[in-house]
Amino acid sequence: MSSHNSLETRTWLAEHPRIQHLFLPKGACWLNLQEGWWRLFRRDAFAGQSFANPSEIDLARRVTTAQLNARAKSWVWGRPPKSPRHRRRTFYYRI
Repeated sequence: MSSHNSLETRTWLAEHPRIQHLFLPKGACWLNLQEGWWRLFRRDAFAGQSFANPSEIDLARRVTTAQLNARAKSWVWGRPPKSPRHRRRTFYYRI
């Protein structure tokens, strides 16, 4: 996309070395973990709500962010290790 290669974008990225430009493959949108977070955030903060002014939106944002952070878990890539009992049973039958 032209916006990704514009002079302003490249200049900003050069000034912020911690942020790297990365294209996601078309069929791998699940790699973008931010999309899942936004889905949870919209569901918890904005679903079925009507706001009278910006301060109510800000309050909903702060409350929902605190709730999401309270129940957050670390992301672990791959499968969890097999249980020790499974390995013990496999070892037992092979003797």
